[in-house]
Formats: sequence, C-alpha cells, structure tokens
Amino acid sequence: MSRTGQPGRSVSARLLDVLFAFRAGRSRLTLAELTRATGLPHASVRRLALELVEAGALDRARDGTFTVGIRMWELGTLAPLSFPLRTVALPYMEDLHAALRQHVQIAVLDGTSAVLVERLSAERAVDVEFRPGGRLPLHSSGVGKVLLAHAAPELIDVLVRNGLPAPTPRTLTEPQRLRAELAEVRESGAATVYGETSPGVDSVATRVLDADGAVVAALGVVVRAGTADLRAVRPAVIASGLAVSRGLGWLPRSGVRCP
Repeated sequence: MSRTGQPGRSVSARLLDVLFAFRAGRSRLTLAELTRATGLPHASVRRLALELVEAGALDRARDGTFTVGIRMWELGTLAPLSFPLRTVALPYMEDLHAALRQHVQIAVLDGTSAVLVERLSAERAVDVEFRPGGRLPLHSSGVGKVLLAHAAPELIDVLVRNGLPAPTPRTLTEPQRLRAELAEVRESGAATVYGETSPGVDSVATRVLDADGAVVAALGVVVRAGTADLRAVRPAVIASGLAVSRGLGWLPRSGVRCP
C-alpha cells in the first residue's frame, strides 16, 4: 500500500522514507525515482529532499540527482557495533586477503537479511553483486547462514513463511534440510556454501562473538568455484573469527550464547 494511504505519519517518518530509499545498487536517485520508491506525493518528496540537502544529509548533483551526503556517512561511522567491529576486524581481514587474494567480508544481522559492513576485494577475484552496505540472503550465503544459525529460532520460521527464494539450482530451500544444516553450523561455528547465492561463487564463513558470547557478526571468504579448496581455507577463516572475537572482549570460557 502507498504510504500516502497511511494517515497521521509524521514529517520525520517521511524524511526517513526519503533517506531509506537509498541502498546498495540504488545510491543515486532522481526526484522521480525517489517519488516512486517512497510512495509520497512528488511535491512532498521534492520539499523533503531539498531540506535534507540543506542539512547535509543528501547531496544534489548538477544533473539534479541525489546521493547520500557526507553528514550521513559521519553518522554511520558512529554506529556502536559497526565502528568497533570494523576497527578490530580489519587487520585480520587484511591478513586473509593477503594470503588468499579473494573477497573477504564481514556482515551483521539486520531484520531478515545480512548487511555487509566491510569487504576487501582482489582485482582478479570473482565478480559479485554485493557491496558494503548491501544485503545478502540469510538462507543461501555463507555469512547469512552463520547469522541465521545463531539468531532467534523464530527468524527461520519467518523466512520459511515468506518463502525461500532459489537464485540458483543449488540453493537449499527445503525447510527441514535447512534447519538441519543450521544446527551443524551452530555446532561447528562455520558454514560452507557452494553456489547457492550466485552461480560459480562459493564461500566459507564463521561467527564473531562479543564479550558475552553472543554472535554479533559473521566473517567470510568468497571465491570463484574451483579456485580454492574451502576445506583448507575453513580453519584460517575460523581462526580469524576467533581472533576478532577476542578483540571484542570474548574469552573461550565465555562460550557461545544462543537466543
């Protein structure tokens, strides 16, 4: 339903509608595109967008298109999870990247998807669609399965009710088999995925824990199918995940806390 059909929505809610219209793969929008994305009247979107430009939350190019402004980036760096997570994780991600020359990424759970917080990429690494700030499916990506395995049990129920998309023929969409695989991921702390999100793209990922033993992120490596033995890569990824966890205050005696 169009948001115009929701009476009593505040100005701040409509401002957020405009801001949240921007996302990975949709980082530059025209006024018409903003209007379609928000479902708000054209005149309202124009007024709100110009107010956001004046505040520095959006930038407007000479051709009239809008992009997220530097003030929003500054706010994003203050997020209590993403800042310490990136700071602690980057050295270990860089080590994995130097050793493997593949994509190395870290993601956090947000709603029903995994959001990439950071990614390091090599020039010759396999081409992938997702960039930092982008969202990965929980049921078919390495980092997504790690996060889903350690999330509240109700989340998998929500995903199953909404339907499990199959972007490739290898995507696991049978709920019972998926639940069994997630149980294995919880037991081992890592997930290995072969071509489930994109054809010819494999990944291995592991959990990152905070001082309380809660899983707060997933660290993974993405490779072109057939270019790396993920069984050999897996121990290095797990070791890096444990190192990042220690940097966040986790100790082995804390164990792993699941919802």
